[in-house]
Amino acid sequence: MASSPSGTSSGSEDIQQLMDQRKRKRMISNRESARRSRMKKQKHLNDLVVQLNQLKDQNNKIVTNINMVTQVCLNVEAENSVLRAQMAELSHRLQSLNEIINCINSVNSVATTIDDTEVNGEDDFLNPWNLLHVNQPIMASADVFMY
Repeated sequence: MASSPSGTSSGSEDIQQLMDQRKRKRMISNRESARRSRMKKQKHLNDLVVQLNQLKDQNNKIVTNINMVTQVCLNVEAENSVLRAQMAELSHRLQSLNEIINCINSVNSVATTIDDTEVNGEDDFLNPWNLLHVNQPIMASADVFMY
């Protein structure tokens, strides 16, 4: 019976050692898991920092492009205004020239009509384009006024 208490104490020490060993193993496993978790978290943080820098670069490029496109748009609008003003001026000039052409065509049609009346034997004096009558003196005699 003396061996039984020492066997029991030896068995309980073995169980205690086994429990301590499992506890250490679990502690080491937990530490390793925590280390992997920290590393994963750090890698994720680094990836986010890289992504942040890429997005900042993209944002800067987009802002630069927007500014350039805005400037080009303003330049096109200014050029468009100039072209519209030039178009209005040229349209006005064209209208004036068309009015002059219409006036000349009217005068030419009147002159053609007058020329046609000359051919038909009408008086040249009525033709405003015939300047021969302008410089001729008007002759009158005293006999015309006395009866």
